[in-house]
Amino acid sequence: MNKIERRKFIKLGLYSTAGVLCGSLFAFSKIEQDANVDNYEALLKFDWGFLVDTTRCIGCGACVRACKIENNVPESYFRTWVERYEIDKNGNIRVDSPKGAIESFKTDNFQSEDIVKAFFVPKLCNHCYDSACTQVCPVGATYETPDKVVLIDKERCVGCGYCVQACPYGCRYIDHEKGVADKCTLCYHRIQKGEAPACVNACPRSARIFGNLKDPKSKIRRILDQRRYGQLKPDLGTNPKCFYIGLDKEVV
Repeated sequence: MNKIERRKFIKLGLYSTAGVLCGSLFAFSKIEQDANVDNYEALLKFDWGFLVDTTRCIGCGACVRACKIENNVPESYFRTWVERYEIDKNGNIRVDSPKGAIESFKTDNFQSEDIVKAFFVPKLCNHCYDSACTQVCPVGATYETPDKVVLIDKERCVGCGYCVQACPYGCRYIDHEKGVADKCTLCYHRIQKGEAPACVNACPRSARIFGNLKDPKSKIRRILDQRRYGQLKPDLGTNPKCFYIGLDKEVV
């Protein structure tokens, strides 16, 4: 292990074991349950990914509220949010996300009788394999963990905002109270304890699925192998790890 990787590993304090995974609220395979993640090499067995089934999302905002509470996200900022797409009979498209959908959606964009199609799209950090935010950080504060989660070292971050500008998905913001960049971490503190991200647990429709992409028996891997899925802005070459089922062409 090189010095940079070792520093990141020690910095995260990854000294938990995965024996508690059997008590998790999301589906783990036997391999994941028995895995030992108390060292760097063991973490390499994992590649955490996220799947959103837009055909199941009802725009209730439970995921957004759970994320806010779990991660103490500042007012007016969001680590995850839900967008509503409405299309009228003339082909006009309107997209909105009032308050990140934390209070769900109260009214329609168009007159109800004019709407011919409507759907919801939850969004969050894509934890890209080739993340632009990691590349532009001048102090190395944004980095990828051994188990493929993009995180921010708050002690190194200088709040320059380069990563915020570089992210093509609008997933980052500057926490002005702390003076550092922030974003979705896939609830990494929960992953370490064998628990699902807060938004996954909160979804009443099981529209959010989280798991190990390296495990062929994991729920997320089985679904991706069996269903058609899409990604946001795949042409940018960031290789996003947030996958979508039922992603309509109108989604930006």
